[in-house]
Amino acid sequence: MRFPLSLVCCSLFLAATAGVAAQTPATSAPDYASNPKFQAALKEAHDLQRQRQLGFSIDAYKKANKIAGGQCVECLRSLVDVQMAYGSYKDAIASATALEALATTPSAKSTAEFLRGRAILAQAGKKPKPADLEAADAAFKQAIANSPKAAAVHYLDGQTLARLGKMDEAKAEFLTCVSCVSPNDPARLRAQHFAENPELSTRQMAPAFTVTALDGSKFTLDEMGGRVVLIDFWATWCGPCNEELPHMKKIAKEFAGQPLVIISVSWDRDETAWKNFIAKNEMTWVQYRDADHALTERFGISAIPHYFTIDSDGVLTSEMLGGGSDVEGKLKKLVAKAREAQTLTTGAQTTGN
Repeated sequence: MRFPLSLVCCSLFLAATAGVAAQTPATSAPDYASNPKFQAALKEAHDLQRQRQLGFSIDAYKKANKIAGGQCVECLRSLVDVQMAYGSYKDAIASATALEALATTPSAKSTAEFLRGRAILAQAGKKPKPADLEAADAAFKQAIANSPKAAAVHYLDGQTLARLGKMDEAKAEFLTCVSCVSPNDPARLRAQHFAENPELSTRQMAPAFTVTALDGSKFTLDEMGGRVVLIDFWATWCGPCNEELPHMKKIAKEFAGQPLVIISVSWDRDETAWKNFIAKNEMTWVQYRDADHALTERFGISAIPHYFTIDSDGVLTSEMLGGGSDVEGKLKKLVAKAREAQTLTTGAQTTGN
């Protein structure tokens, strides 16, 4: 299971990194910007990045920045993103450090410091050393000093502090994050849950998201109310997905009335074909069409059918690719646990009354 740190809270991340792009007024373009060789190298880098040719894209951004005398903010900012996606975390730290040196506003400095801290965490991996966490925390603290309302920084610093065992400090960061986020942002609920239980933030969580289903209803992962969630990525044109459909219908019927939400996420671009297929096959559970693959990218997948099970705390418990996966067996255990938790909660409330 893998979720790049940049995708954990997408909206928060975008807000936190807006400062770099905006730090240089359009009227004060640097001299190198009009250099045809720089323009060609930068365009090539952008094109290669869009084509997901990450290694070549990194080389092109470096070339463009070299032509710019190492002063290209856009090149360095893009380099951090591509190097993170490529897994070159040490290089991403170096690019973020160079970006920090070029920052001319508090907002831009905060963004660069946030990016450096994020890269440090990524390099540290699943079992970071305390020194790595302390280094990331220090970077985030610098970022917060330059931009006190940067929600993404508070969020990641909260996770970092929790991993250091500093739960009270982590709680404070998550609460600050909540105060900086729009009530409509799904990341706000995640931060609230972490503030209530900072230890939860140290576990493998599914990305926070909100989807609008085919019937117009909205589903937010962190509003599942103690229910288990099964996410099924599929498409009408996918042969193996169609072979799995009877199994999905069986699961929907077997777990009806249980604390389980099934969300089928389709890759279909043809909305009419998708709707007709759902109606014809009586797919009565939550249906969502991810035509632009935005949700797919947040889960970091590239093949279907693909399943994820998420427990009642929002923890991602399993990832399964292809047909023949024991989805039902995993759900039985998770749903039983969710029912037990609901029973305990109900009993406690009854006793309290």
